[in-house]
Amino acid sequence: MKVFRKAEVEKILDRLSGDADVYVPMLRGPGSGFFSWQTYDEDFDDLVLDRLNVFLPPKQIIISPAEKTSFNTIGDSEPVNEKIIFGIRSCDIQGIAFLDEFFSAGGSGAELYKWRRDHTAIIANACYHPGSSCFCSSMGVDPLDPAGADVIIRDTGSTGYIWETRSPKGERLTEQIADLLEEKEVSLPDPLPFSLKVDLDGVMEKIGAMNDHPLWEKYSEACQRCALCTYDCPTCYCLDLQAAHWHEAGYEFSCLESCAYKNKVLSAGGVSSREAATERFRHRFLHKLHFYPQRYGKPLCAGCGRCIAICPSDAGITRIITEVREADLSSR
Repeated sequence: MKVFRKAEVEKILDRLSGDADVYVPMLRGPGSGFFSWQTYDEDFDDLVLDRLNVFLPPKQIIISPAEKTSFNTIGDSEPVNEKIIFGIRSCDIQGIAFLDEFFSAGGSGAELYKWRRDHTAIIANACYHPGSSCFCSSMGVDPLDPAGADVIIRDTGSTGYIWETRSPKGERLTEQIADLLEEKEVSLPDPLPFSLKVDLDGVMEKIGAMNDHPLWEKYSEACQRCALCTYDCPTCYCLDLQAAHWHEAGYEFSCLESCAYKNKVLSAGGVSSREAATERFRHRFLHKLHFYPQRYGKPLCAGCGRCIAICPSDAGITRIITEVREADLSSR
């Protein structure tokens, strides 16, 4: 098997950065996320390949939090650089897979999204030690075998990382760093069990009949409407889209939005379809656990645990799933 020493990580990132924008998990000041390796400042940043999940999910590499894209209908749209996401976990890859499904339906931004995805390579970091808020296995995600990765790296401890090629894109990346890899037999760590699990059996059908259940008011009263759960979620894809045209030219503007905000659900005339905070809180979970499964056959959740770790009101999705499973609807 191919292995590289941990001392070679920065050399590998430097090499890969020669032909692409490489994004890696970093601690940057008080925050963390996937940032360009070319912006790395050793006096301010820390590379954290051993961290399970950074605060900002890597979806923001493919769908920018806010961007203005100019175009000319006669010529081509703006060029897009090659990108590599290095050290991404299985849950975040699943989040990108959900975005692929959404944008495959077309609509504004779909063409640019597809171009970016076609020019993005994924180097996944397999998880052997899940955290206290991780529950990706309950969502059908395999932390040891990240689906859709072009390369998988596996942390073996003091002996370094295994480098495992999974696609033609991965083969090209492997060729770029071939001299930094060595053939060596090493042992893999034993995976630890998940401390957090949820049972989805029946939840996706049951929640659709709970529009007026008191649990929504119970949890929405404590909700701060900060929307961190949506911006921090690797699977949420609400966008505010605007455009302007002048003859053959113009621009499109898009930015991440949140169903937690009243303005997100305004219709013509400024009327809100979900005026009450309880309605907006409920809609988020209905979308993830009922509407999306109706269309695609699976819940819109990758089990990354960010909403559990960050919610100031303790209303993470696993708590809602458990409440739904335990709810008694016999008298309703």
